[in-house]
Amino acid sequence: MAISEKVLDELLKDYKVPEDLTGEKGIFRELKKRLLERVLNAELTEHLGYEKNAQKPPTSEENARNGYTRKKIQTKDDKIELDIPRDRTGEFEPQLIKKHQRRFDGFDDKIISMYAYGMTTRDIQGHLKEMYGIDVSPSLISEVTDAIIEDVKAWQTRPLEELYPIMYLDCIVVKCHEDGVIRNKSVFLALGVNMEGRKELLGMWIAHNEGAKFWLNVVTELKNRGVKDIFIACVDGLKGFPEAIQTVFPETQVQLCIVHMIRASLKYVSFKDRKAVVSDLKKIYGSNTAEESEMMLESFAAQWDNKYPTISKQWRQNWENIIPFFAWPEDIRKAIYTTNAIESVNHSLRKVLKTRGALPSDDAVFKLLFLALKRISKKWTMPVHNWKRALSQFAIRFAGRFPL
Repeated sequence: MAISEKVLDELLKDYKVPEDLTGEKGIFRELKKRLLERVLNAELTEHLGYEKNAQKPPTSEENARNGYTRKKIQTKDDKIELDIPRDRTGEFEPQLIKKHQRRFDGFDDKIISMYAYGMTTRDIQGHLKEMYGIDVSPSLISEVTDAIIEDVKAWQTRPLEELYPIMYLDCIVVKCHEDGVIRNKSVFLALGVNMEGRKELLGMWIAHNEGAKFWLNVVTELKNRGVKDIFIACVDGLKGFPEAIQTVFPETQVQLCIVHMIRASLKYVSFKDRKAVVSDLKKIYGSNTAEESEMMLESFAAQWDNKYPTISKQWRQNWENIIPFFAWPEDIRKAIYTTNAIESVNHSLRKVLKTRGALPSDDAVFKLLFLALKRISKKWTMPVHNWKRALSQFAIRFAGRFPL
């Protein structure tokens, strides 16, 4: 909006020192106050239907102006005391600064953005003081961020799509206060790949212990929120999950994460043997077919069972959920034989959590992770590069279940 030179000259006619422009009683502050009050008065004029001090139209109702309410509004720079106009009947609802609103000019958004990056209440308080010279109480910061809880609840119960071709499931451990002590809690995340090939976090759940009953509740919740089918579920060996998902979605193909299988195998291996064991394990999952892979497993057992018998036993116990990826072409194999898609999400969340220490409650956990995920998700990439070709594969292999 262009401001005429005449107006600028009028504003600056008494200017002598910088404080006259930017100080507590300077032009900037006074101009902001006057402009806001002008708009608020214009809103009341629009509501009543006639100008201040003008003759009330005969058709006008009994309502009229009724003085002002003094109110302090926090902006990103300072606090401004405004005179908010009132009407006699109390029907007037200002739009610029709504009733009960105490902050303005994107102030809440700045606090929420800093919180989403993992800054503590004290960090945010110090940053606002340093950058803007504003003293903000910890209770105000908590009030702003606590408002997110309603958004979290709405997000956690939102309807989901009917079909997710791929779903990843993993967990992240957080420290949380409970009953006066600090406990480790697991936050479980379900990440779906929708029909457009894009990642979508379906939900978060907190539990002390995982197990078949817990996972049955999670999968049942997903179904109740609208999910009718999942083609492939990729998990890291979470106890009870394959049984739980196949109870609710019996046709879903469960794929164990190969990377987690390797990590679990190496728990039993001495440092000097690790390189050789990893090389021989690669022959198993790097095979071209499930049949060739099984031959490589037998070869591995012959080589290492005398020293590490639990490794081949572990792979055989999970074999049916290890080999499904062999039925797919290379680009889909890469997307489903590890849970890297959700591991990268967890890595970003850990970066946020490491600055926070123990969080005060489950709500604080949900609030922080929800805001962090909103920020992180803006940079998510597609887990399968050639998604159209992947859809063609799904359409053939799941012909009776693929939407036309």
